[in-house]
Amino acid sequence: MFETLTERLNKVFKELRRHGKLSESDVDAAMRDVRLALLEADVHYGVVKDFVQRVRNRAVGHEVSRALNPAQQVIKIVNEELIATLGAPERLNLSGPKPWVIIIIGLQGSGKTTTAGKLAGLLRSNGERVLLVAADPYRPAAVLQLQTLGEKLGVEVFVEQGLSPPKLAAKAHSKAVQGGFSTLILDTAGRSQLDDELMGELSAIGEQVEASEVLLVVDAMTGQEAVNIAQGFRKAIPITGLVLAKMDGDARGGAAISIRTVTGVPLKFLATGEGLDALETFDPNRLASRILGMGDVVGLIEKAEAAFEEEPDIKQAEKFLSGEFTLEDFAAQLKQVRSMGPLGQIMDMLPKGMGGGQAAKMASPQEAEKNLTIIEAIINSMTPQERRRPKVLNGSRKRRIALGSGTQVQDVNRLLKQHREMRNLFKRLNKSGMRGLSRMFG
Repeated sequence: MFETLTERLNKVFKELRRHGKLSESDVDAAMRDVRLALLEADVHYGVVKDFVQRVRNRAVGHEVSRALNPAQQVIKIVNEELIATLGAPERLNLSGPKPWVIIIIGLQGSGKTTTAGKLAGLLRSNGERVLLVAADPYRPAAVLQLQTLGEKLGVEVFVEQGLSPPKLAAKAHSKAVQGGFSTLILDTAGRSQLDDELMGELSAIGEQVEASEVLLVVDAMTGQEAVNIAQGFRKAIPITGLVLAKMDGDARGGAAISIRTVTGVPLKFLATGEGLDALETFDPNRLASRILGMGDVVGLIEKAEAAFEEEPDIKQAEKFLSGEFTLEDFAAQLKQVRSMGPLGQIMDMLPKGMGGGQAAKMASPQEAEKNLTIIEAIINSMTPQERRRPKVLNGSRKRRIALGSGTQVQDVNRLLKQHREMRNLFKRLNKSGMRGLSRMFG
């Protein structure tokens, strides 16, 4: 996400850091580059104009001239104004009598059905009893897709052929009341363009069931067009929140920055991947940090907490610290890392340049993913004894493992070296306690 914009902005910040003091001309030059970066990211021109003006007004005043580090102060101002532009976060309105009704709307192909499934999974994980409703009778694939998602999530899907969407919504609501469901999510029909028939149908659904939320799903990859689509829907029906889908495929980020300011509708969720857990609650502070290359460490921790066991295994920790760290343990740790999501998303949440001079040597997400696949293939080609006691691996065994995993003997040796280094690290930590951590991180 935001790769192109982040690179452009970081170049501007790097140039600012070269100046001990910032003159008005220095600020103007930086603001020109920021303006171009935002316009190239497909941010709405009106939003860009107001944003740059606000930053400049603050940057040429006492706020920066009196700062010990003017460049850092300008970056701080950019961050604060970006947060203001993204808008205040708003949570789902889950209040009033149950079942709460959430209507999902959007154009065809925007990611509407997948978003309905992701939201159902999120609410279910929070203890809600969710009923998904296939309210798109025009596209058979949409019904089948929702049923498939429901099976994966363990969420019931209400389907009934031959009913119009408004009548289907009313019947589903009755079922939800009788069945004790707390939340009803309606996946409505999409269209290839905004039309009166679509809007009339959505209005009729709203008359049949009182909605707690009407969420519009827009494709982030369409840039400013996403803003125009949101405007079109907003004129026709009341929208309570926005979901930006396919954020992981948008290197520019213009829609995310523009959409709240232009439409006045709060952004509530970001869909950041294909996985059913890839739905993030919108947080302007964290999103601004990612845009500016500062990473999203809080989001990374949340992913780790969801992927790893809640209660730490004390016996396993003691085993690791004693040096009894087998290749089976290594494989288990890799599996947990992978369960956090694609490596590209994980690396995207790390601050740019993390690791100082080593940053340039970091593998790309594609290379890192490939390396993990190789490691897993090698470990899977070993016998249980070889995984538990790597010392038994002689030349002939290594050749067999390399052949079975489709790799080279050098790859096997590299993995064994990594395993030895990690095992020795645990041993050093066990001996030196916190002093070992201090040496590791300088």
